[in-house]
Formats: sequence, C-alpha cells, structure tokens
Amino acid sequence: MSEVVTIQLPSKAEYVSIARLTTSVIANNIGFDFEEIEDIKVAVGEACNNAVLHSNNEIECYTVNFHVNEKQFAVEIIDKGIGFDMKSYHEPDLEHPKVGGLGIFIMKSLMDEVEVKSSPQEGTAIKLIKHIV
Repeated sequence: MSEVVTIQLPSKAEYVSIARLTTSVIANNIGFDFEEIEDIKVAVGEACNNAVLHSNNEIECYTVNFHVNEKQFAVEIIDKGIGFDMKSYHEPDLEHPKVGGLGIFIMKSLMDEVEVKSSPQEGTAIKLIKHIV
C-alpha cells in the first residue's frame, strides 16, 4: 500500500509550521516514536526554510509531497525558484562554524537518506527519507 498527501504552501516563513505539523501527524500515524518525529519535523522545516529563503520566488508556492509505504516515509519539498549548482555544495567545517549553511548537513544528520536535485533557474527538489523498521 502506498499513499501520497500533497500540500502547496506560499513561499513565506509563517507557513513552514503547516508543513511541520502535517509531518508530525503523518509520522505519528505511521508509528514513529517522539524522537524520530521531532527529527523528521526539523529536517522538513529546514528543507521548507530553504525553499522560502533561497528560491527567491515569493510569487510561487512550493509543494510538499508526503509518501508513505510499508518501507519508508518520504517527504519531498519542491520549489520553482532559482536553484543552485549542487557541485558547489560543501559540507560545513564544524571546527570553524559560521552562521547559516547548515541546512543540508542537518537534514542528512537526521534522516536515513537525503536526495537533492537542483538546477540553476529550474528550482530545487529535496527528498527526505526515513525507513520504517
């Protein structure tokens, strides 16, 4: 059995909480424990914040797809913004931290899998996966 829930949110920070709340409800229904739900919510929040802050597209909405099947819970955040070149992404230097630039690192730390597809001027899709055990 596979189910998909899709929401579209305005590219404004005040709507990120809707994605986090929806994530929490679905993850709870699947049976994740409190810590796992909090981790997933933080990762989804980071991805949505990236869509709002970095897409540079306040006119468009971004889409959040929640995919549930027997093996995994996947959340895909898709914006139609300016995108970026993933080849230019570097893991942060935790010995010399700076403000910002930790979003993808945090997502990778909290989720089992993170897939990022982005192209300049074509937008970004981030897929966050948590395995169901």
